[in-house]
Amino acid sequence: MAKPTTQGTKRPVRVEAVDEAPPIRAKDVDTYTAALRYLGERVNFERARPEKIPPDAFKLDRMRALLAALGDPQRSLKCVHIAGSKGKGSVAEMTAACLAGCGYVTGLFTSPHLVDVRERVRMNGEMIGYAPFARLVQRVGQAGEALAKAHGEPTYFEIITAVALTHFAEEAVDAAVIEVGLGGRLDSTNVIVPEVCAITAIQLEHTQLLGDTLEKIAAEKAGIFKPGVPAYTIPQAKGVMEVLRAAAERAGAPLRVVGQDVEFSSRFEADPKMGPHCRVSLLSPRGSYEHLPVPLKGEHQAPNCGLALALVDSLRERGFTAPERQVAEGLARTSTAGRLEMVSVSPRIVIDGAHTPDSIHSLMRAIGSHVRYDSLVVVFGCAEDKDTKSMLARLAQGADKVVFTRATGNLRAADPRELYRRFVETSPKMAQVAPTLGEALALATKAVSRDDLICVTGSFYVAGEAKRLVAEQRRVTG
Repeated sequence: MAKPTTQGTKRPVRVEAVDEAPPIRAKDVDTYTAALRYLGERVNFERARPEKIPPDAFKLDRMRALLAALGDPQRSLKCVHIAGSKGKGSVAEMTAACLAGCGYVTGLFTSPHLVDVRERVRMNGEMIGYAPFARLVQRVGQAGEALAKAHGEPTYFEIITAVALTHFAEEAVDAAVIEVGLGGRLDSTNVIVPEVCAITAIQLEHTQLLGDTLEKIAAEKAGIFKPGVPAYTIPQAKGVMEVLRAAAERAGAPLRVVGQDVEFSSRFEADPKMGPHCRVSLLSPRGSYEHLPVPLKGEHQAPNCGLALALVDSLRERGFTAPERQVAEGLARTSTAGRLEMVSVSPRIVIDGAHTPDSIHSLMRAIGSHVRYDSLVVVFGCAEDKDTKSMLARLAQGADKVVFTRATGNLRAADPRELYRRFVETSPKMAQVAPTLGEALALATKAVSRDDLICVTGSFYVAGEAKRLVAEQRRVTG
């Protein structure tokens, strides 16, 4: 596969929109910077406050029309489709890494991104190039503008989804691993007919959009089930399993539970070479994957790894070859970006995209298991529509001090002063407020010594901005 190229473009400053400039049209998108500006001017529900999103915002008619105008690129792809409340990104990363390890050219579409929007569209670990990205934004944008009168203008996420599917079709990838953006039933990615699909852990999230119970949320996620397409999940709450099984039966999708219908086991261990880590085993009629190290930290990643292996194993029924040795080698190369990722060693700073109470709890446990430290300072910011009371309670169990802040330009972000107020009402732990993430990192850095640890978490936007700021500081200081 050719290396991403920057020919004909300059490495850009990260720009989402240009203030007080006339709107840019798709035909004028001729550089990566112009593509960022064009995307920045689209409706972006990822950063919108839930109460500002109209009830009819999510529908598939426009996405289907857009892809039809592009020649229906998704029809040429062999896809893996992954939905869920937590862990779907990890499952997507591990599945794609396993397939690439087996020699398949593998496309991967994920969201959100940490630093560079091109992170969302990758092939065998390489981001789409600047020039191809700009060209495809132009092409997709022009198709969308032609359909706007009949269907309305495509959103930010719809355009990037179409860019990914078109790119993967143009490159004739062997497999495309597609992560659902929001929900499932009405998500822009739900125009594909995959080879196999999966539902990861169901948790309370986006309740104003998906429903206020686990069962309602599960029903939305199960909207990705398709007739005859194998579906996998992990053990879930009783009500969730009932919803998933009923939805699978209605859709005519055979549903298997890893750890029940598929033999699976995991264990946590430590050795001098790898340190603390999980190992998993999965057995099926087609073969076995035994005692494979989980590449992502935390015991909560073991069932995610099992789900990824089940997806790869299922693809063997569809003609894919996936020997254990090659799967293991690919799995070991899984990207850890945004998942307990160490972005600085002096001071020690890790970032993580944990954004639900359960994921914050898992993060605190994973840090305790995998990282040695004297004191833990957490820089925290989250979306306003999250279960902040439960998230803060989980933080109080692991952090020695918390600095509350918010990501730049995210309208969904909770007010850090309000987070601080709620936290100090129930916890005696030290806490501060910083209006910007840069100031929060400065406060945290002053509060730690060599053997302490800073963890930035609460959302991918906070984690991503911290990663960018740390990288910029490193370039300045050399």
